[in-house]
Amino acid sequence: MLWSELIFGVCLMKAEVFLPDDYSPADDEPFMNSTHVEYFTRKLLSWKSELMSDNKDTIETLQDNTRAIPDISDRASEETDRALELRTRDRQRKLVAKIDSALRRIEEGEYGYCEETGEPISLRRLDARPIATMSLEAQERHERREKVHRDD
Repeated sequence: MLWSELIFGVCLMKAEVFLPDDYSPADDEPFMNSTHVEYFTRKLLSWKSELMSDNKDTIETLQDNTRAIPDISDRASEETDRALELRTRDRQRKLVAKIDSALRRIEEGEYGYCEETGEPISLRRLDARPIATMSLEAQERHERREKVHRDD
């Protein structure tokens, strides 16, 4: 990377971008312009913050609810609830890792482009699934290949 590109990138990262509360990325704007980047960054950070808050609540609940339950049925029910909660949190932990990966791609200027084809991922897809790494077509091909290999 050229020194001027690096300086330009740092300046862009520090520039404040005005983003109306009702903003939604539009196809008639240049793809992954500074407003798009700001929108998706905020969306990802908000999602991550929500997940982290849920995780903290779960930890506190699990610590508070550690008690001896004499009835075996009640104990089994509580253990089942805890196992389900822990599985949910594990999925969320993996989701946080994907969010962090998306934020890294934003920093590197790779966000919004299909990792398989290099083509832009549709804004509608990114809005619905901001951690998407493949275009819809590439994702469908990937899932078909995965299904064929699973059937073998």
